[in-house]
Amino acid sequence: MHTAATTFARCAATAEAVLAHAPKRRSTDASLYLAHVEGAAPLRRLSDVTGKPVSSVHRAVRRIEALRDDPLLDAAFDALGDAARAALSLKSPEESPVPAPAPSRCPTLSPAAHRVNRVALRALEKLCEPESFLMVAKGAEKAGVFCRKNRFRRPLALVTLEAAVDFAAQDWVRCASRTEMSAKYVLSPVGRAWVKRKQAEAEAEEADGRPTPFAAQHAARGERLVARADGGVEAIRVNVAESPLGWLARRKGADGAAFLEPEEVEAGERLREDFETAQIGPRVTQDWRNFLTPRERPTGSRGPCEGPAAARERVARALAELGPGLSDAALRACCFLEGLEATERRMGWSARSGKVVLKLALQRLALHYGLTRPQPLRADA
Repeated sequence: MHTAATTFARCAATAEAVLAHAPKRRSTDASLYLAHVEGAAPLRRLSDVTGKPVSSVHRAVRRIEALRDDPLLDAAFDALGDAARAALSLKSPEESPVPAPAPSRCPTLSPAAHRVNRVALRALEKLCEPESFLMVAKGAEKAGVFCRKNRFRRPLALVTLEAAVDFAAQDWVRCASRTEMSAKYVLSPVGRAWVKRKQAEAEAEEADGRPTPFAAQHAARGERLVARADGGVEAIRVNVAESPLGWLARRKGADGAAFLEPEEVEAGERLREDFETAQIGPRVTQDWRNFLTPRERPTGSRGPCEGPAAARERVARALAELGPGLSDAALRACCFLEGLEATERRMGWSARSGKVVLKLALQRLALHYGLTRPQPLRADA
């Protein structure tokens, strides 16, 4: 048998590890509840250990018992009780107060608890929508986030029941209504504050130039050769998956060779660079469909917008060189970053024909920019 002090210490360590994002009061109440229910520590002994009046310890235990009327919180404290019993089963006082968390119905009790933050942020951001709620149906394996935006017809997000249990345990959601077959949960002030904090952390990482965990997950690191001002060539690290062109550059043909030549990739990137430079200036919202319309070169004095204006002219000349069809493929894939499948649907092309059209457009772009030379005709052609 452990002393009341040892029992409370192990239960407190378990509760603080599991309820890391919950308010301090809930963690304290859970520690007293686990020590009394799972560790059989008398209320008076817990009062002596914590320095709280017996009435305060009793109210803390009663608060947790009242919370267990909520089905999600009941499941959360079942899992918390399993962890507390595992911690109390240690016999040697030299051992760590809390053993390594074992897999449980509550996600935060597993070693991969950091994954809960990503799931939680996506779901709780949806719960920030007006009149949105989390629906948990009896016997269902997943809970859904519903919102008035789509008239509650389909869930905006789905989370596992284990994740929903953790939301309630951390006090991120609170039960708004309950029937025998389902329960509705809304975002709590604690959950809303957690979402704002995580969003602020992501914005700070982006401001420092560091990729967010989600961006890093979907990035494909590679190298690209660029020309230096002195005429040399330099290799820089880039995310080759940030555009359809980068994705296509990593594909290989039937012969095992790269589908796109380096000159073709360079031509597409140069078009995109001019396209983005053309948007810098007083008039940002420009109608790019007019690129195919012949225009006269601007006249007059040179000003601060000369760079964007010159870039616009370069883009217009490049697209005019490509002509209809090829210019659409290059503009959508390289500049608008539109996927090839979306371009095929929009243009009415057959499936998997977009990459062929784009390669032809990039070949002609490479000729236009002087990156390649026309192939001489053979005598027997």
